[in-house]
Amino acid sequence: MRTVIQRVSRATVSINNQIKSEIGPGLLVFLGIEESDDQNDIEWLCSKIVQLRIFNDSNNVMNLSVLDTHGSLMVISQFTLHAKTKKGNRPSYIRAAQPNIAIPVYNSFISRLSVLLGKEVATGEFGAMMQVELVNDGPVTIVIDTKEKE
Repeated sequence: MRTVIQRVSRATVSINNQIKSEIGPGLLVFLGIEESDDQNDIEWLCSKIVQLRIFNDSNNVMNLSVLDTHGSLMVISQFTLHAKTKKGNRPSYIRAAQPNIAIPVYNSFISRLSVLLGKEVATGEFGAMMQVELVNDGPVTIVIDTKEKE
């Protein structure tokens, strides 16, 4: 699994010009899933996300997590995070999992994140053409890949 995590003041995701989800302060997580991703990847990554200390404390030091701040989470599926650009100018997405594998992993990821956060996680719609709007707070952007956790 590969994620791009952005600390946001707010974020919305729209499908066909209709807002599907929106959040206030929290984290926007773009999630790319590979065929080899499993429950261990889900557990490790969800735990890492909710405990990331990237929110400012009273001393203006990034020392608080989304749990500490009672922030929100939004997860957007994004297979293009697995783009290979080594050859030519047209990216290859062969590392991205096919929908029959990715959708159950995506749903399990969202469920586990909701449990750890203690509230519902906002989402887009897997496979849909979405418009994502966000205000990156900081800016703070973190990339995490479960294949690089050691």
